[in-house]
Amino acid sequence: MIFKYYAKSLVSLNNMYLEFSQKLKKILQDATNCIIVTHKNPDADALGSSMALCRFLVKLGKKTKVILPNSPPDYLKWMIDKNNVISHEKSSEKTKKYLLKSDVIFGLDFNSLKRIGNLNKEIENINVPIIMIDHHESPESFSSLFLSRPNIGSTSEMIYNILKLINDRLIDKEIATYIYSGILTDTGSFRYPLTSGTTHYIISELFKKNINHTDIHKKIYDNFSFERIHLLAVALKNFKLLQKLGVAYTILSKENLEKYNFKKGDTEGFVNFGLQIKDVQVSVIFIEDVYEGIIKISFRSKERVDVNKFAKKYFNGGGHKNASGGFSNDSIKKTEKKFISSIEEFLRL
Repeated sequence: MIFKYYAKSLVSLNNMYLEFSQKLKKILQDATNCIIVTHKNPDADALGSSMALCRFLVKLGKKTKVILPNSPPDYLKWMIDKNNVISHEKSSEKTKKYLLKSDVIFGLDFNSLKRIGNLNKEIENINVPIIMIDHHESPESFSSLFLSRPNIGSTSEMIYNILKLINDRLIDKEIATYIYSGILTDTGSFRYPLTSGTTHYIISELFKKNINHTDIHKKIYDNFSFERIHLLAVALKNFKLLQKLGVAYTILSKENLEKYNFKKGDTEGFVNFGLQIKDVQVSVIFIEDVYEGIIKISFRSKERVDVNKFAKKYFNGGGHKNASGGFSNDSIKKTEKKFISSIEEFLRL
């Protein structure tokens, strides 16, 4: 039987967490080998929620591995426990072995198997319970126990609430550090609209575990290469303004990326600079991905504009109302032209 949980109020949210946690407890009673999977190109929320759950399950006496579709960016590698984390991209045979031995699989911070790349094919052939916990909109049905809460700012916040209900005494400094890192980044340092009083309450509880929030911030935001600063300068210089629409966008070509020795994660946060421009409601970055042969696109917006709908309708994507992604198979020039016409159409609907 498939159990799906959606909440419409604070009371129903609390009841939802309680019922979900009780069902999860029963599943874990009969499980020895646990696998945690998160999305391709994992960010701090994906890693934070996965690593927090991993350590928690290990403390429960479970044999647990986190399988990443590919390696995380360099600036987040400090979050990885190498003993319990495997990259499918680098060790596909090893991941197959662990998946075949698994009693339960957790899918964190994604709501479609398309988000986990080639791991999709491996998991589809495994006949064990799949537990999905996620906060993105429009989830697909592929799991036996499913917790979806798009109105919560991070999967890490959801994981905290679940772990607390299962056994709050097991939440230690390391688990709290992982959860704080995920919440910090996916709430935009607590400034995005989905940041709530509950979010801040959870942060206060994490502080009781003696986390070093200054050190976490330093590792995440002050840990980039000199080349990345030059690349940021190019992105800022390339910003264009569609003033009448309240839209700003920038483009990074493959030549820009090659010149400054681009590494995965180097462009994280670049798109947000466009929102600092007066009267701009939408900011977009287009990145020419030479490895996948596509144009990767990140969309950010302020309250009134739903870039999740825009990304879905025009650029094969989705995510959240104010933060989404997409891609284009066309050239940079064609993609830019399509974007200008489509955003004009979308904002005037």
